[in-house]
Amino acid sequence: MPANSSDALDLAIEGMSCAACAARIEKQLNRMPGVEAAVNFAAEKAHVRFDPELSDAAQLIATVERTGFKAQVSSADTRAAERQQKLLAYQEELRRFWIAAALTLPLVAQMAWMFGGGSAEHADVLPRWLQLVLATPVQFWIGWRFYRGAFNALRGGGGNMDVLVALGTSMAYLYSLAVTLAGLQHQHVYFEASATVITLVLLGKILEARAKARTSQALEALIRLQPQTAWIERQGELVEMAVKAILPGDIFIVRPGESVPVDGEIVEGSSSLDEAMLTGESLPVGKQGGDKLFAATVNGTGLLRCRATGVGSHTLLAGIINMVERAQGSKAPVQRLADKIAAIFVPVVSAIALLTFVAWWIFAGDFTVALINAVAVLVIACPCALGLATPTAIMVGTGQGAKAGILIKDAEALELAEKIAVLAVDKTGTLTQGKPHVTDLVPVSGVSADDLLQVVATLEQGATHPLAAAILSRAADAGIALLSLQSVTALPGKGLRGEVAGVQCLLGSPSFMEEEGLQFAIEALLPLQQAGKSAVLVARAGQVLGVVGVTDPLRGTTRAAVAGLKALGVEIVMLTGDNAQTAAAIALEAGISRYQAGVLPGDKAQAIADLKADAARRGKCVGMAGDGINDAPALAAADVGFAMGAGSDVAMETAGVTLMRNDLNSVADAIDLSRATLAKIRQNLFFAFIYNVLGIPLAAFGLLNPVIAGAAMAMSSVSVVSNSLLLRRWRGRAPN
Repeated sequence: MPANSSDALDLAIEGMSCAACAARIEKQLNRMPGVEAAVNFAAEKAHVRFDPELSDAAQLIATVERTGFKAQVSSADTRAAERQQKLLAYQEELRRFWIAAALTLPLVAQMAWMFGGGSAEHADVLPRWLQLVLATPVQFWIGWRFYRGAFNALRGGGGNMDVLVALGTSMAYLYSLAVTLAGLQHQHVYFEASATVITLVLLGKILEARAKARTSQALEALIRLQPQTAWIERQGELVEMAVKAILPGDIFIVRPGESVPVDGEIVEGSSSLDEAMLTGESLPVGKQGGDKLFAATVNGTGLLRCRATGVGSHTLLAGIINMVERAQGSKAPVQRLADKIAAIFVPVVSAIALLTFVAWWIFAGDFTVALINAVAVLVIACPCALGLATPTAIMVGTGQGAKAGILIKDAEALELAEKIAVLAVDKTGTLTQGKPHVTDLVPVSGVSADDLLQVVATLEQGATHPLAAAILSRAADAGIALLSLQSVTALPGKGLRGEVAGVQCLLGSPSFMEEEGLQFAIEALLPLQQAGKSAVLVARAGQVLGVVGVTDPLRGTTRAAVAGLKALGVEIVMLTGDNAQTAAAIALEAGISRYQAGVLPGDKAQAIADLKADAARRGKCVGMAGDGINDAPALAAADVGFAMGAGSDVAMETAGVTLMRNDLNSVADAIDLSRATLAKIRQNLFFAFIYNVLGIPLAAFGLLNPVIAGAAMAMSSVSVVSNSLLLRRWRGRAPN
């Protein structure tokens, strides 16, 4: 794809009957210049990236329609219409099924009477003209969808499940018609076989549609969370208006018990909000003036006056929905084998059916037996199960993840997370609370603690990192007046260089001071470092003024999370810019045995690369958990990046998994969910493969009646989807 391509859209596709349909559409789209497409049979959608200079939406839709299917652009605005369209189609299919069942039931009763010991001349149970009357509307009216689908597939240059069903049932029907019209009373007719197969396949499609709808229930629940109206201030009055009409900067009111309509910040009032739909955290979160709040979270007992900051597609909820949709529509690497098989499935099965017919006719000398066995081969073969095995599990798995505050960017990240053997973790904000505070002021002889704090706070004014906030807060509490700051330069991973009241000053790590050639008493640092505190040195005019001790406590859940990851067989490696003594103390407290100290932000990506090289030799993957902008290169370098939810937008965009809860337990949950989902995918693929591997030979050797074969085919895809739905039992380990 050209480097300048950036446009992407989703297409809702109508008319796919099996994985072969999805494979053919994907192949045709990817033949277009500058297009990359992934078609999801389970979601009935295609995610397409294209170069706008070479293609547009109309051309993409035209390509799909030339392949024999209907398509339309799918977006947040069309979701309701798509759901209504699917509901109407489902209701029409259900109506047709009941009509088919009513017409087929007498034919099935006749067959049951024969198997129960009735006359072998089962044609005498019902007159053949009546069988013809009952079977014909089932074959050509109810079954017209299979003929239409088969025609479109063959016109597009491929085959699908419709080809197999239409060919198999037509062979049984036309043979029976010929026998009836010729008055060959000594020959059996198979009207019940053709009608029953169509009815059972239709039943299977209905059950499959219901099950597929359940796979996306988590996403649908998210979509339904946002309220439709809100109370907006207009010229001093409250006006109820549609949420879609809210603009950034509008003032809105959230009353007790109501859902927040859009993202915003509190202007007046205080309350507690239920943010479980975002983070999975069941305990309410206290909010007051200046705090952020998010669409679809539920207000507690306080009245809140808020200013809109994110509306429409720019809310956090909309971002979550889009991310989940992209993940559910993406394709996992494990699906490649199933796609390859689906692409050649129908031609191979058709060839086996033809070979079965010829072999039975030649060696058994019975045209009827040869025909029925060939029909059984055609109707038992099912590419649907192969096509549903992976995407349904991914849809359920990513939906469950979203409910637990685990947002998975794509199916590849979900698959790779299962293989993580080493997890690199940033210290600040990941293992720790990310809210440091000053614990010690140790000035040199002749310098007061207030003088030391004054210089430090002056250098840090204007900085936005947590350490600066801690120092400025300490200075404010002590009533320290800041000096004039003429200039300041940040040196990433080292510290600051600035001019305070006309004098050159430095602030930073001990290694930074050593690089600058400054002398300091190492024994003043050791007590701080051994206690797990960061030591920040301050110098003025080439002389060290003292050291500031800063601590950033571990999160209360860190030790349990580390233990949980170890239980999953994951080794933790802490990466920190602290010196070895401080790093050792923090690692010991967290229960981590392996760490790398003195790692500058720019060196984290290389540290990940080194870990990956070692893990690759064992066929394993490396994950990285972090929250800051300086973690983004490392998150991108890892096989799977985990961005903590309160971290930067850059980190969240780079990572493969975003954790809405600032808790390392969520990383363990994400890995556990990945393993559970991949286990379901492997089970599904096994069932799909073994079904066809066993079923087709049994039919070819004459051991399956076409009716039984049709029932088995109808149920195969339902069983795969039902197995995927068992993932809904998965629950995260992170404490609520």
